[in-house]
Amino acid sequence: MTELKTRCYWASHSELEGQYHDNEWGVVNKNDCYLFEFLTLEGAQAGLNWYTILKKRASYKEAFEGYDIDTLASYSDQDIETRITEIIATYDVVRHRSKLRSVFTNARAAQALQRQYGNLATPLWQFVNHKPQLNQWSSKDQVPVTTAESLALSQFLKQHGFKFIGNITCYAFMQAVGMVNDHTINCHCYHGISNDTIKSL
Repeated sequence: MTELKTRCYWASHSELEGQYHDNEWGVVNKNDCYLFEFLTLEGAQAGLNWYTILKKRASYKEAFEGYDIDTLASYSDQDIETRITEIIATYDVVRHRSKLRSVFTNARAAQALQRQYGNLATPLWQFVNHKPQLNQWSSKDQVPVTTAESLALSQFLKQHGFKFIGNITCYAFMQAVGMVNDHTINCHCYHGISNDTIKSL
């Protein structure tokens, strides 16, 4: 008999959410392309639910050319508007022109950070001192939606020209890419991710 896995509350509603939760959420990732993807997806989520965004994830990746920061940053303002019109007509994305435009704006800002710091990971991960924070929440009610660190990250990114990157969005991003481990301690992923992240540093 297959043992049922205990997952974080938000991942128990669909198989898509469960797979993402089991394989990615909270796992340390310092790849610039991946980080930019999740800045984009978390920004797209604002006002929506995560399941909606997960269903559109593959389409987003195709629409935004695999999240190649240099390619996205190279578009002129006129070309951006043309491309947004094409994306809305062709791809299954959130059809919000300002959110879509922000991907190109954010790519320019990300490229500038890469030039300044050598990569995108360094300036983002500095807000947790480049190591994941291993929290110990016993219930979903304890998991925060913002922290002082997420506020500092949001302010930093806004100062550097990023859009759709508020405090709540930044904390969701931090959870997604492993800056914090917010799996509850009864979740089957909690200890495995904790051990893996410690070994990876």
